[in-house]
Amino acid sequence: MKVAVIGCTHAGTAAIVETAKRYPDAEITVYERNDNISFLSCGIALYVGGVVKDAQGLFYSSPEKMKELGVKMHMLHDVTEIDIENHTLHVRDLQTDEQREDTFDKLIITTGSWPIVPKFEGIELNNILLCKNYNHSNTIMEKAQEAKNIVVIGAGYIGIELVEAFEEAGKQVTLIDMEERIMPKYLDPEFTAPVEASFQERGVNLALGEKVERFEGTDGNVQAVVTDKGHYDADLVILCIGFKPNTELFQGQLEMLDNGAIKVDEYMRTSHPDVMAAGDCCSILYNPTGEQVYIPLATNAVRMGTIAACNLKENRMRSLGTQGTSGIKIYEHHIASTGLTETAAAQLGMNAATSTLVDTYRPTFMPTAEPLTLKVVYEADTRRILGAQLASTIDLTPAINTMSVCIQNNMTIDELAVVDFFFQPHFNKPWNYLNAVALQTWNEAH
Repeated sequence: MKVAVIGCTHAGTAAIVETAKRYPDAEITVYERNDNISFLSCGIALYVGGVVKDAQGLFYSSPEKMKELGVKMHMLHDVTEIDIENHTLHVRDLQTDEQREDTFDKLIITTGSWPIVPKFEGIELNNILLCKNYNHSNTIMEKAQEAKNIVVIGAGYIGIELVEAFEEAGKQVTLIDMEERIMPKYLDPEFTAPVEASFQERGVNLALGEKVERFEGTDGNVQAVVTDKGHYDADLVILCIGFKPNTELFQGQLEMLDNGAIKVDEYMRTSHPDVMAAGDCCSILYNPTGEQVYIPLATNAVRMGTIAACNLKENRMRSLGTQGTSGIKIYEHHIASTGLTETAAAQLGMNAATSTLVDTYRPTFMPTAEPLTLKVVYEADTRRILGAQLASTIDLTPAINTMSVCIQNNMTIDELAVVDFFFQPHFNKPWNYLNAVALQTWNEAH
């Protein structure tokens, strides 16, 4: 069996390792246009902020490790054309410009995503950077050393992590986003407001609810970002607007979502039986709504890559979908979320209700008993849990993984009220906060 893999970041690395282990007689050929694999881009802000001293630590595999598994690794090779029906592909060596054709029996598409780059006026100016891969991280580190005024465009996780890192490095930082608040896809306003306050207390300029119109500069270098409401000095600009799937190569050959994400079933099989897809290039089942959506997360990618490899020959492992579970630490704020926010549920027209608990996480007779805020979103009619958010000044974020399981298994908030959790004063109260947030809404209903 000839297996071709296009792309080798998280999903690709997972798929290759599982394929090599599960099918020892398979001939596995990998085409990767970069010179490295498995880079954890979520660690770029940690590298910029000095928490991670060596970016090499953000790699968890290498071409050499893959070769030890018997895999044919073609780094710096770009697949330029593919004929899925005839099982052929054309590839170009980016170093020598040599081109050749290859064939495959099975194809695993793990081409990932790429940052969205709108066609702003002045986008060609120097020092306007992306934040995605290893080379980007090194360029950001180099340019940031000399920069005084740094503008980050995009207030998602990556953007605000960079803002924190730059502010702590003593830079004057401006954060621009067209939305009225930070992290709107992941959190409701009561969870984002405290983080915004922390930024403002430290001198970060929040330009929220503003649309970028153009970049200005002299001698080819950016000097300012102009929005519909303001003008911001900038020696360095980082674009963190979002990501789009890298799937142009497969247009017209595979079924896709409107944004170009390849549609896959629960076994990671595409609309062609010999083609699997995994990771940021494809769709995934979102359990809170039951819809196929685009959620580019490394956690989704490694699961999907492994599942795709397991099912190359026959369906063996089924994906359980995702809740889009994620977490972040900004200054003293430890925050995690899973599933739908109240805002998102309303935008979808769902009849959702919420229960919010503000309490200490353990008994007040303990030496410390830090506060937490926990919010659960649920369907008003069925009481099915749709989402949850948690914030505290200490790390309680693993509790959101429990809530993710609740959503995945269609639990109701009434069932959550009486789930068996341990009690130990170091960690919680006799009524665990996950019980307590559900119990208060049960009492209201009964």
